[in-house]
Amino acid sequence: MAKELGVPVVRVGFKTFPDGESYIRFLDQVRGEDVALIQSTHPPQDTNLLRLLLMASTAKRLGARSVIAVVPYLAYARQDKEFLKGEAVSIDVVIRLIEASGVDELITFDIHSEDILERFSIPAKSISAVPALAEHVKSMGLSGALSVAPDEGAIGLAKIASGILGGGWSWMRKERDRVTGEIRMWLEEVDASGRDVAVFDDMVSTGGTMARAVSLLKSSGARRVVCACTHPLLVGDALSRILGAGCEALVGTDCVPSPVSVVSVSGLIAEELRRLC
Repeated sequence: MAKELGVPVVRVGFKTFPDGESYIRFLDQVRGEDVALIQSTHPPQDTNLLRLLLMASTAKRLGARSVIAVVPYLAYARQDKEFLKGEAVSIDVVIRLIEASGVDELITFDIHSEDILERFSIPAKSISAVPALAEHVKSMGLSGALSVAPDEGAIGLAKIASGILGGGWSWMRKERDRVTGEIRMWLEEVDASGRDVAVFDDMVSTGGTMARAVSLLKSSGARRVVCACTHPLLVGDALSRILGAGCEALVGTDCVPSPVSVVSVSGLIAEELRRLC
């Protein structure tokens, strides 16, 4: 990113003390500069979030003119409401911490809900990595593939992908039996038999939803099934579950480091920073 923008990289020293506390030190000057902090808050979320806050606060204390926080994966975004009485609304706490640390603007990718951005009192933007993911899927020989969302929440991603792959889009409807608790899934309106299919989601955590979608598509006669996500968290055996269901490959971005993080968002970040600064 720095090479593409033609700007210097500020060296940051960091370590973890024996008791688990984080240490941050800026090794270069930032006074009078517009500073972009590149810090994803993927696992370990708490450590990476605290380091983001420490860097933002320190940059401001050292005289940075502005601080733009680039947080490719924003942790705690899924807890955006009180699902059960008495729960902490975690993302609201994270937002207040980010603002209090001195961040002037925030950039993230494919946030869990666009409504979250409206809760910031500073400018906040979510960029979609789906076009880059779809281009990569297309390069795998899946031009014309059907773009599928594994649930209703990812329909927007499937629509974006369809604009690049050109094979139309659909989504998986889920219904839970109130007596047995069994989940039934089916593909809305479109027949996947004999077709190549690409399943798009914002994140893959345990892989359960994606694996069920793949299994259904394969049993419906889909020829090739490839999965793609912006945030490959891949908890436990998530990757093997998805591949074991019949997925040819899982493609992710480097918003989160993982074995499948083959699509870089650095160019998209550089483009946005060029626009801002």
